[in-house]
Amino acid sequence: MKPLAERLRPKSLDDYVGQTHLVGTGAVLRKSIESGHVPSMIFWGPPGVGKTTLALIMSHQLNRAFFTLSAVHSGVKDVRETIKKAENNRFFDQKMPILFIDEIHRFSKSQQDSLLGAVEKGTVTLIGATTENPSFEVIPALLSRCQVYVLKHLDEKDLVGLLEKAIQEDEYLSKLKITLKETDALIRFSGGDARKLLNLLEIVLNANSDQEEIIIDNENVIKNLQDNVLLYDKGGEQHYDMISAFIKSIRGSDPNAAVYYLARMLEGGEDIKFIARRLIISASEDIGLANPNALLLAQSTFNAVNVVGLPEARIILSQCTIYLATSPKSNSSYMAINKAMRLVKETGNLSVPLSVRNAPTALMKKMDYGKDYKYSHDFEGNFVQQEFLPEKISKMKIYEPGKNASENKMKERLKNWWKHWYQY
Repeated sequence: MKPLAERLRPKSLDDYVGQTHLVGTGAVLRKSIESGHVPSMIFWGPPGVGKTTLALIMSHQLNRAFFTLSAVHSGVKDVRETIKKAENNRFFDQKMPILFIDEIHRFSKSQQDSLLGAVEKGTVTLIGATTENPSFEVIPALLSRCQVYVLKHLDEKDLVGLLEKAIQEDEYLSKLKITLKETDALIRFSGGDARKLLNLLEIVLNANSDQEEIIIDNENVIKNLQDNVLLYDKGGEQHYDMISAFIKSIRGSDPNAAVYYLARMLEGGEDIKFIARRLIISASEDIGLANPNALLLAQSTFNAVNVVGLPEARIILSQCTIYLATSPKSNSSYMAINKAMRLVKETGNLSVPLSVRNAPTALMKKMDYGKDYKYSHDFEGNFVQQEFLPEKISKMKIYEPGKNASENKMKERLKNWWKHWYQY
């Protein structure tokens, strides 16, 4: 018997659950599918939100041949053989086949390079699925030829509806006497993953198969699932929980907790590049100017773990984690750019002061571009007060130094330079 999730896999857009921003009435992807003209694309989103299902529905609705590869098990040879099959299929059927690649972020550069020709020539319409940001994991040449669609977590209403649909419409479950009394525990264990939700429902039902009436409530679910759910699912809720706890432990200056969560992720098979990228972000967002060397070490860590690999990479990640956790903290850079971006949205396209505009032509000089600009290095201490901001926001302070030894020195320099111009 097929698993419940497979038995309930939608066959049309009307049966598809969630992602209304993409496939709801009048939505961009639905319009593209209904017109019959779909570009190569990347589906980016968490596990169990319908990436594979949506690709299958598109293939069925467009009446296209469907070829699939898993980045975990396929090499360059497999890619070339599959593209060859697609070319042969195209010879007999003029409609462009769909090549679906699951976990495309796990493809190496050479594997991704091997796709370029087929995508460029229109041999296939590529649909890649990824849980990771494609900007980091897909080569620019391939990414530029694909439209990226972001799939979102299913909400509670969608998940409860899926459970009800399974109980009422599945050919096997509809014959059982099942009462869906509570859903909180099932949804919490599933982490918003529809496929996992249905798998968990099956576990609970199988554990209660001797009952004349099966009552699905939180107590029953917890009793039957707490020993069955994996401690770490790198594609599910635990993935997000662990990295959240990891970063918050670093931010909270607790090296013990930070290394513990690092170990949990490593034991669970988490991608070391994913961990290293998060360390780079933390080094800037949470440590920042309180210790500028943190960013350098985090970048070096990313490079090192890519060169060394596991198991030794665990030592490098541990070193960086402890360094960041024990560093002084400042989010002043993070706050400054957020404030600046809000200011840009609020004030619009303000004119740059004439004095600091570029003046490469005689006409621009005649229009006073660059007039009255003071070259800082011509003045004592390589500094002179002058206006750089647009007139409307003149003298507005955006950067607020953090309270730490490094930024205290910066604050004193700023006060000495700008006097009463900016109130530091």
